[in-house]
Amino acid sequence: MRPRDVERVTVAQAVDRYAEMVRAKSLTGALAPGSAEVYVRDVHTFAELAGPDRVLDDLTGEDIDQVLLAFARKPDGRRRGPSPSPGGDGRAAGEGAAVATQSAASQARFRRSVSALFRHAMIAGWVHLDPKAGAAARPRPRRGLRAERRALTAEQAEGLLGAARRLAEAAAEPGRRRNQRVELRVGLIVLLLAELGPRVSELTRADVEHFFVNDGVRYWRVFGKGGRTRDVPLPRPVAEVLDAYLAEGRPLLDRGREPRALLLSWRGRRLARGDVQAVIDRVQARVEPERRRAVTPHGLRHTTATHLLAAATDMDAVRRVLGHADLSTLGRYRDELPGELEAAMRVHPLLGRVDSRPSGQER
Repeated sequence: MRPRDVERVTVAQAVDRYAEMVRAKSLTGALAPGSAEVYVRDVHTFAELAGPDRVLDDLTGEDIDQVLLAFARKPDGRRRGPSPSPGGDGRAAGEGAAVATQSAASQARFRRSVSALFRHAMIAGWVHLDPKAGAAARPRPRRGLRAERRALTAEQAEGLLGAARRLAEAAAEPGRRRNQRVELRVGLIVLLLAELGPRVSELTRADVEHFFVNDGVRYWRVFGKGGRTRDVPLPRPVAEVLDAYLAEGRPLLDRGREPRALLLSWRGRRLARGDVQAVIDRVQARVEPERRRAVTPHGLRHTTATHLLAAATDMDAVRRVLGHADLSTLGRYRDELPGELEAAMRVHPLLGRVDSRPSGQER
């Protein structure tokens, strides 16, 4: 049923009002803060691409197609084409190189955000009809694994972890300049992401008090999606870097503005999600070229899941480490590893029976 009249709001006005509603949901607990941030960012991107001064109800399916295409071609600052050159500080790495466009997952998420915006617009009386219904662009159904690998191989992951540990160990040496102590934070970020696989929002929201010791083991109480919490044990090398950062690195960054935050910027503010990719790039620049491959924070989450599952770790344990509510979600975080099928066939449980049969014995 069409409303008799619609309020002819501009795209910018509609997006601002919708963003207010999303933030309100976040404050009341109806929506996770991380999800709210993503929705708000996506709809502001939509306004930029559609034209903030256009009337929302005037948009057509063809306009939506153009927006989706423009978003697909929009450079993704988190992912670069070639790997950063060694020896840099991470900021200049990859400058002048082709920047990767939006991934299939990012495009699907953007479509969902735009759909949610227009569903709200229909209820609020800002549009007669949802123009997305007339769009020609349709998301392809997800079938199996993506062609583009996101998880690092064992060699690539070892190279990244080794570089992070060396960076942290060097920063803890006596006589280092004060500004080099930030390398403890850099090493800690990469070790936490690659070894425990948290969401980047969970990492940046972490407070010092969320880390505790129980029976000699250091734990991180992670506050995840849907209000769920999980206590994840830290491997000893990661716990040692954490302790060194809390004792020597964080005090140099603390300006009294964020007394609880674990990860601080040079200005003493809580580290933002967008800063984490630059940290990873900085460590990648120190990895040997043959073991270096660009990766996002979410790619490191895939790396954790992939290698834990490939090592025959209990699936429910992996689910709890990653903070998933359902085992079925693990399928999206599982990439193929080179040689894993060959390794599986070498330890096939029926091979022993076949090989133990007397020679010449028929089935």
